[in-house]
Amino acid sequence: MASTPLITLNDGVTIPQLGFGVWQIPDEEVAEKVRVALEAGYRHIDTAKAYRNESGVGEALRSSGLARDDIFVTTKLWNTDQGYDSTLAAFDGSMERLGLDVLDLYLIHWPQPMFDDYLDTWKAMVKLKEDGRIRSIGVSNFLPEHLDKIIGETGVVPSVNQIEVHPRFQQRELRAFCAEKGIAVEGWSPLGRGNMLEDPSITAIASAHGKTAAQVVIRWHLQHGNILFPKSVTPSRIRENFEVFDFELSADQIAALDAMDDPEGRTGPNPATFDLR
Repeated sequence: MASTPLITLNDGVTIPQLGFGVWQIPDEEVAEKVRVALEAGYRHIDTAKAYRNESGVGEALRSSGLARDDIFVTTKLWNTDQGYDSTLAAFDGSMERLGLDVLDLYLIHWPQPMFDDYLDTWKAMVKLKEDGRIRSIGVSNFLPEHLDKIIGETGVVPSVNQIEVHPRFQQRELRAFCAEKGIAVEGWSPLGRGNMLEDPSITAIASAHGKTAAQVVIRWHLQHGNILFPKSVTPSRIRENFEVFDFELSADQIAALDAMDDPEGRTGPNPATFDLR
């Protein structure tokens, strides 16, 4: 069985580069899907309080037969829980649902700058890490101004920033900013919600390698150094998305996907204005 490459974060923690995402998988179904992913070789599971499936993920972890240290688990703080004390309480809730003593990675799900409490949230997460309850802390959907604020006020640099990234929305400036700060980029919606998988540029490359369009896009991410976690509820596709370590894209093929970048290619909310609570 192939194993995913490991990336060392700025705090020394290692994270599997290819993981399994569970967004929109109901709690009563997620344990089965996570078990399929673990059997296929995934060792990184990405969930969130907002996904409402932490309990099912925890069930899958306990029944997997794998050692706890062999599985990297990420969850995220939801917007309504921002603030110092509420972050501490929300973390306890997530840990109870997951059934874990120590979490591998905890992320602030959205900055919500219009409410201006992500700094206090970050301070609470720093404390949780200092207390040994989290191995690594990071953020999601943070823009440079949000990153500068929390780093400037606390001196603690997030280990990762999970942002929307795919060939049609590459966020090159934000990725470059994160690289300069030593922040690893995680790509959510790494397949662009499937909207680009019929693109001739991608299907031609897939045909040349005897692979699927999704596998080609996953290779594009891996070769750019992004951490990613494609999501599927179909067992064959879950396994297929992990079968990407037996080929590489050429420089010309990478360039062809790079050329697909579109500033208007965002499929999710804009972090500067998203204010769901």
